[in-house]
Amino acid sequence: MKLLKFLFVGILFGIVMTKSEAVSWFRIQEMFRFQSFHMYGIIGVAVVVGTLIHFLIKSGKFKNFRGEIIQFDDKPKTYTASILGGTFFGLGWAMTGACPGPLYTLLGQGNWIILVVIGSALLGALAYGILKPRLPH
Repeated sequence: MKLLKFLFVGILFGIVMTKSEAVSWFRIQEMFRFQSFHMYGIIGVAVVVGTLIHFLIKSGKFKNFRGEIIQFDDKPKTYTASILGGTFFGLGWAMTGACPGPLYTLLGQGNWIILVVIGSALLGALAYGILKPRLPH
């Protein structure tokens, strides 16, 4: 019963992604071709909202679902992993027309071919898990 709220948030997320056309392959291709501001506007709003939520959580007044206060650890100031990860992420996004966030939204809409992308994402996560000790962090 406790996890039901997460299911509700996931369903709400899927509805918002669909209604805003953020799961549209056409909109994503427009973005990567610099033909439309639509997706940049959505991403910009998400960055602003995410930043505000980040600072609210960092204030120390919020708890996770286990009741523990959420704390952020400082990360090392190396950017190699971020640059490599961002490059692979962007290439995958551009090739498939789907960011990891809406993959399950697309599946819920009946786009069964997205199972290939989900499977590829899971294989990529598995490869990362295996190679993690050898990667720059």
